[in-house]
Amino acid sequence: MSTIKDNALWMSGNEAIALGAYEAGVKVASGYPGTPSTEIMENLSAYEGVYTEWAPNEKVGLEVAIGASFAGARALATMKHVGVNVAADPLFTASYTGVCGGLVVVTADDPEMHSSQNEQDNRNYAFAAKLPMLEPSEPSEAKEMVKLAFELSEDLDTPVMLRITTRVSHVKGVVEKGEKLTSHAACGINKIPGKLVMLPAIARQRRVVVEARMQKCRELAETEIFNRIEKGDTKRGFITAGVSYLYVKEAFPEAAVLKLGMCWPLPEQKIREFAAMVDELFIVEELDPFLETHIKAMGIACRGKEYIPNQGELNTAIVREAIVPGSGPELFQPVELPNRPPNMCAGCPHRGIFYNLSRMKVFVSGDIGCYTLGFLPPLSAMDSCVCMGASVPIAHGMAKALGEGGHNKVVSVIGDSTFIHSGITGLINTVYNNSASTLIILDNRITAMTGQQHNPVSGYSIKGEAASSIDLEALCRAVGVKHVYKVNPHDVVETRKVLKEAVELTEPSVVIAEAPCVLLPEMKARKPVSYFTNQENCVGCMSCIRLGCPAISWTSFAEGEAEAGGYRSSQKGVSKIDEILCNDCGQCASLCKFNCITRGEGKK
Repeated sequence: MSTIKDNALWMSGNEAIALGAYEAGVKVASGYPGTPSTEIMENLSAYEGVYTEWAPNEKVGLEVAIGASFAGARALATMKHVGVNVAADPLFTASYTGVCGGLVVVTADDPEMHSSQNEQDNRNYAFAAKLPMLEPSEPSEAKEMVKLAFELSEDLDTPVMLRITTRVSHVKGVVEKGEKLTSHAACGINKIPGKLVMLPAIARQRRVVVEARMQKCRELAETEIFNRIEKGDTKRGFITAGVSYLYVKEAFPEAAVLKLGMCWPLPEQKIREFAAMVDELFIVEELDPFLETHIKAMGIACRGKEYIPNQGELNTAIVREAIVPGSGPELFQPVELPNRPPNMCAGCPHRGIFYNLSRMKVFVSGDIGCYTLGFLPPLSAMDSCVCMGASVPIAHGMAKALGEGGHNKVVSVIGDSTFIHSGITGLINTVYNNSASTLIILDNRITAMTGQQHNPVSGYSIKGEAASSIDLEALCRAVGVKHVYKVNPHDVVETRKVLKEAVELTEPSVVIAEAPCVLLPEMKARKPVSYFTNQENCVGCMSCIRLGCPAISWTSFAEGEAEAGGYRSSQKGVSKIDEILCNDCGQCASLCKFNCITRGEGKK
C-alpha cells in the first residue's frame, strides 16, 4: 500500500476491509485462504492487537469467530464464495443464536471464475439464512461498510454478511484512515444458554426473534445510510449494487439510480418510490437475478436478465451494449494478449507424480489446488475435480461401484492443505468402509495456490511464527491406514515403483509425496545448480518433454538437418534446458536413459 496524504491511503478492497476491521476494534479473525479473499487476513495480521489465524477450513474459521463473539469480542470470518458452502452449517444456526460481540462474515464471490470451480451468487445465502448483507462498490466504501456491519451486528443481535466480488477485492482506490474504536465492551464469560444452546425448544423461540430482527433490518434498509436514490434522467432508471453500480454510472452517467448498499433485506418502500419515478426500470447485477426476482415479487415491472448476462463478470461496455445495442464497443476494446496456458512451475514437485500417473492407466480423482493443473497436456493425468476434499470419497465410491478388482483402477490425489481442510474424513471413511483405493498426498509444505499461506502442516502461523506441524504419516496411521509410504516425487523412477506397489494392495494405502514448493522463500533464496542438456547424447526420445516443464524446450529438425548435425537420421529433434528457469529438481535427469541430462555448469 502507498500513502496519498497523511490521512489517505491507496488501497485494494481487501486491504481496506482489513483496515476497516482494525478500526472497528476486531479482536479475533479467522479464515481460510481462497482467491479473492486471501489478502484480507494477510493484511489484518499485520495490525497490532488483533488475533488472526488461518483455520483448517472455513467451517472451523467461522466457528472460531462465533466463539469469540460469544465471549463479547468483535470477530471476523473471511472466505471465498465456495467456502461459505463449507461454513453453512454454523452460519445458519448462528442466525438463530445471534451474537454477543459483533460478528461479520466476509464472502468473496468470483464471477467469471478467475480462480474457482463454479460461479456462485452468495446473496442467496443471506436470503436463506435470514441474515442482513451489505455489498460495497469500491475500497473506500468497503472499509466503511465493515465498520457499519459491526454496529449493525450488535444493534440487531445478528451476524452480518459482507459480500464482495473479485473486482472489489482487487481494485485500488483512495481510502481515508480513521481512528481505532477503543470504547468496545470488555470480553468475558456470560452464561446465557437460553440464547446460545440450540435445542429445539430454544431454537423455536429464537426463530421468532429472527423474524422480528429481519423486520428491523427492513426498516433500516429504507434509510440513506444503506440505500440511496441518486436523481437523474428518469427516462431510464437503474437499481444496482456492488461493482455493478460503477458500471451503470460509467455507462449511463445521467440516469437516475437506486444504489443498494444493503442487498438483503431490500428496501421495499424505497424501491417502489424509485420505480414510480422512472419511465423504464432496469436491474443491473452480476450472476443471478437476485434483485430482479425479489423486485418482481413485489409486483414491480422491471427488466433485467433478458438484457444483462447471467454468466461471468460485467463491465461498462457489456452494460451499455445490453441496454442500448450498438453503443457499447467504443467504450471498451479488449486487448489481444499472447496465449499463455497455465502450467506448474519449473521444478514443481507435483509434476513427477502426474507424469507417473499418466502412464499407469488409472482414473485419477483430483482435488482443488495448483496441482489441478495436472489435468492439462502433456501430463493429462487428472480425470475429475469437484470440490475441496472430494477426491478421497469419490475414489472410494468409484472403487465400490467397480466391485472386486476395482481398487487398482482408481487413485485419489490431494494437497497437504486440502487434506487438512476436508480430506481427513474421506480417508477415515475409506478405512472404515474397507476400501482398497490409494490416496496420494502432495505435501509441498504450504498452501501454494492462493499465494504461499501457512497451514497446520507447514509448521508456521499466519504471522510466520513457529507452530505445531502435523505429522501426516502418523495421522494416516492413526486413522487406520496400515500401508503408508513416503517418496521424493523428484525421483520419478523410484516414485513410480512405490505407486505401482501401493495401487496393487487390497487394503487402503497412502503415498505421501514430500518435497517443498519451489516458491517457498527458503527455496527461492538458495542458488540451485542447473541441469543442462548434452545434446550430442540426445536421441530425441522426448521423455523429458513429456514432463511439461517450462524450463525444457524442443527444437525440431528440418529434413536432412539431423544427419547434418551428427544425429540419427530418424531423429526428429533435440531437447534443451533453459538453465535460468531450471530449479534443480532433477526429474528430467531421473527419466533420461542416455546420459543426456547432466547436473552442473551448463553447456551453452
